[in-house]
Amino acid sequence: MTMSDPRALRDAFGAFLTGVTVVTTFSDDGAPIGFTANSFTSVSLDPPLLLVCLAKTSRNYQTLTAAKGFAVNILSEDQKEVSNTFARPVEDRFAAVKWQHGPFGSPVFSDVAAWFDCSAHDRVDAGDHIVLIGRVEAFKNTGKTGLGYARGGYFTPALTEKDLLANVDGSLSVGAVAERAGQILLVPDAHGGWTLPFVDKAQSEGLDVLEPQFAAEIGLTIQTGLLYSIYEDTKVGRQHIVYRAVLGEGVPKIGQLFPVQQLPLDKILDSAVCETVKRYAQESALGNFGIYFGNQDKGRVHAVAKKGDL
Repeated sequence: MTMSDPRALRDAFGAFLTGVTVVTTFSDDGAPIGFTANSFTSVSLDPPLLLVCLAKTSRNYQTLTAAKGFAVNILSEDQKEVSNTFARPVEDRFAAVKWQHGPFGSPVFSDVAAWFDCSAHDRVDAGDHIVLIGRVEAFKNTGKTGLGYARGGYFTPALTEKDLLANVDGSLSVGAVAERAGQILLVPDAHGGWTLPFVDKAQSEGLDVLEPQFAAEIGLTIQTGLLYSIYEDTKVGRQHIVYRAVLGEGVPKIGQLFPVQQLPLDKILDSAVCETVKRYAQESALGNFGIYFGNQDKGRVHAVAKKGDL
């Protein structure tokens, strides 16, 4: 491929797996505007900065470059139609989504994985695009899994998980590393120690039954995110799947919340669970998470996600 072939270069850029966002603001006459973008990234925590790239040929160019701020809505995995709507020249795009004014003023969406309401921090000229750097004034993280995009098509982690679960024979145990404000929930095991919350899932049951089962056992809402561990306990011949999850507010009716960096590892008697939470503490400190594949004694961790991608 030569550098004189822009389409080939664009296809090569498309090999990078990204999330999908909708960038929003208001026009001078007070009308909400927005467009789909996957050229988004976090920039800095202190100060809190992010960026998106906007083509100079975009019909939103003048509005976005003059606006006092903008919002970035990270779409969840069930919002493909929202992405498509804001990528097309639809007359009233906002009729297809529930939205409200964000704390700083730009439109923010409901049911997204996260949103960031930003003030305009800087604008950087970059060839046929302009880089819009926003300072995060307010944000919300719902814990939902984001919608993925690569090679011109959408993908969702849930689809991959369904394929994995389809290959599991019989029933299995599904657990969760459920975190809230830097603490994870451990529940009593049958031997006087601690373990992660697990529920049994029959092969015929879908993924949608997991959250209600967890909630019924724990007494709190729980929102499962990405896969964290898949392993077989060869001693008992049983498959285990562990998810990362967000725990709702309140006091659990069973178990106790422990700070991630102060876990009672000596009282977690199941070696596989102990290694799982120990790895979670290490990866949480680093900000990078992976998925473990193997058995209770040995396996491999595949690094696939950043901390903000729960």
